[in-house]
This record gives sequence, structure tokens and C-alpha cells, in this order.
Amino acid sequence: MKLRYNMRVYPSPSQCVELAKAFGCARVVWNDGLRLRRDAYAQGLPRPKAAELSKQVITEAKKTPERAWLGQVSAVVLQQSLRDLETAYSNFFASKDGSRKGQKMGPPRMKKKTSRQAIRFTANARFSITPGGELRLPKIGDIAVRWSRPLPSDPSSVTVIKDPADRYFASFVVEADDKPLPELDPEETDTGIDLGLSSYAVLRGRKIASPKFFRRQERKLKRAQRKLSRCQKGSNNRRKAKLAVAKIHARIADQRRDFIEQETIQVVRESQAAYVEELNVKGMGTRRGKLGKSVHDQSLGMFARTLEAKCARYGRIFVKVSRWFPSTQLCSRCGALTGPKGRDQLHIRTWTCDCGTTHDRDENAEANIRAAGRKLAAEMRREAERQNVCGEHVRPRQPGRGSSKQEPTRSPAAYGGGAGGNHPASVG
Repeated sequence: MKLRYNMRVYPSPSQCVELAKAFGCARVVWNDGLRLRRDAYAQGLPRPKAAELSKQVITEAKKTPERAWLGQVSAVVLQQSLRDLETAYSNFFASKDGSRKGQKMGPPRMKKKTSRQAIRFTANARFSITPGGELRLPKIGDIAVRWSRPLPSDPSSVTVIKDPADRYFASFVVEADDKPLPELDPEETDTGIDLGLSSYAVLRGRKIASPKFFRRQERKLKRAQRKLSRCQKGSNNRRKAKLAVAKIHARIADQRRDFIEQETIQVVRESQAAYVEELNVKGMGTRRGKLGKSVHDQSLGMFARTLEAKCARYGRIFVKVSRWFPSTQLCSRCGALTGPKGRDQLHIRTWTCDCGTTHDRDENAEANIRAAGRKLAAEMRREAERQNVCGEHVRPRQPGRGSSKQEPTRSPAAYGGGAGGNHPASVG
């Protein structure tokens, strides 16, 4: 699987100037290519191909006085900017015809000079890591890198990023093998995870308190933003005030990211299976009024995505339970829907069922999510057992289940072996 390793880099002042040139040139090439695509569409002409765009906005443009400075940066950076534009259009068309999953994507837009800038060097750029541990980039030089850990393999590409806090990072894409952890007893170690606001997450046997990183820095952030609003636009003091605000936001994001990494790896080490309720975090943040800021401060979606990726790498079971599952309202003992319902009852943290059982709202939700996750995991295992190596169902389909005719029953010999489904002849 492919992983991304982010390392802090410290370019010299002259290298910062060269990186700024590369950022600007890549942005100009993107905008020029996008302008040609839009003009061709407006005139009803066929869409220009990538080779034609590269010839017009890079090769021919370097010969003109207006774009002669494009030759000061690596050509791979400019070519990669056009490839990113082509990928953006492909994602837009795939999203438009429904072949791309996820939320709808709009067409590419013109890039502006913002506080966050990035360029990517592929293997064609011949970047390298020197014996002294520095990152060597074409037409930029050797940049000092602070290595937090060694790379598992040679990187296929590196992206140099400048964030709003005026920090530089190198993001390496490497190929890494999975690291399955020793298997645990699923019945004893699997856990449901109820994500929320009062407690960040409720797991089997323990709770994760809400860190509230944004709330802790909110007062300091307000003072910095008030100072920024009083500064004159374009002044040096405004630039300093803007940098101070960006550093506070960067500190909050770093703390949140580190917290999620530590908690997810602990869940993976302690649990053989993790069952998480699928949440509409975007809808929760926009429809809950004053709670919207707290919803985004928790970053529940990032927690679920990180946990899913780590479960896939370390050989753990990860199951998402439907967001429409009434985990809070369902009694985990008798199965009756007698729990608190509606937004006006969010303040009710404990309730008593008609069967006489008193439930903690979050612990009861975790137990219900765990039970529902076990059923979904069992169905996934049964579905996997019914499929052969090629992904087709081994058992013949019955009438009324996708086919109008009864398929003939095949003998075990037809699958290349005896009664056992794992016969070597049946694989490959």
C-alpha cells in the first residue's frame, strides 16, 4: 500500500526564493492551461490534449518575453501542474456522470496566490536524498530535512508544501507493506465506538475525553484576529499579524492530528474489530447551530478515516454501521425503542427502559453499535466465503434471485479438485 510521510524541511533564504518562483510558475501554467480549455469549450472546439497544452503553455511560452521566466524552474514541476489539471477534469467528469463516489465535484478553477502553496517532483525530476540526509531538488539545491523516522522504501514522488504558518514540509509517497498485528479474541476485544461531543468517543470499557483543542485556544485566537483586523491592508504589521493567526491555527491542527493518531493506534492494538457509526459530520456542523463549532473541533470524520486506514494496514476488522441505526434509542437489553428521541432531548444522558434497565446514553449506544457491527461483520464473512477466487459466487443462484433459470449444480471436480474449496488446483 502507498503511504505518505511528511517531514519538516528548512530551506535557506535563497532556496525560499527559488521555491517561491516554482510555486508561481506552476500556478501560472495551471491557469494558462485552464484558460485554453475554457476557450476551446466556449468556441465548440475539441478538447485540447495534454501534449498540445504542454507545447503551448510551456514549450512555446518559454520563447515569448512574457513567459520567458518559466525556464528558471524545473520543467517537471510545470508538466506535473498540467497533469494535475487533467486529473481535476477527469474527476469532474467522473463525478458528473456518477462513476466517481463521494460528493459532487465542480470543474477546476483558477488558482490564486494563497497562504498555502505546493509543487510536486516526480521520479522524472531526478530528486534524491543525499548521503547526508538532505533533499536534493533540481534548480533548488540540497534542503535540510528533519527526519522523524526512516522511509520504508525509496519515494516515488515528493511534494514540497509551504503552509500558512510559513513552514515548509516535504511529503514523500512511498510503497510500504502491511504489518498485521497478532490476532486477538474477537469476542473479548472487539469494540463499538460511539463518537460524540460530551465525550469524544465511548469504547468498550473506557471513554476518551473530549480534548477541545480549538476551545482552549479560542480566547488567544480572538485577540490575534482583532489585532489583524485593525492593521492596514498591505502593511508589514498586517503580514505579521496574519502570520500570528496562522501559527495558532497550525498549533491547533497539529495537536488534533497527534491526538487522533495516538488514540486510533491504541484502538488498533487493543481491539481485533472496531465498529463505528457512520456520521454525517458536515450536516451535523451546519444544522446544530451553536454546536457546529464544537462538531468541527472534534474532527470526528478524520478519526474514522484514520482508524479505517490503520485497521486495513494492521489486519483488523473495521465495519461502519448505518447512520440511521437507532443506537441511542434502542435498549441494549430488551431491544425496545424507548430511549430519548429528538434534538430537544440531547441533554438526557441517562434513561430507564420499560424493562427496568437504567442506561447511560453513550454506553448503551456503544453496546448497540457493537452488536450491529458483529452482525455486519458476520454477513461480510459469509459473503466472502460464497465467492471464489475470481469474485463470483460459488453457489448457484436460485430462481428469483437475479436469474430466471435454475443453473445446473456443478460437481467439486468442475472447480479443479475434491470436496475442499482450498484445493491448489482451484486457485489460479
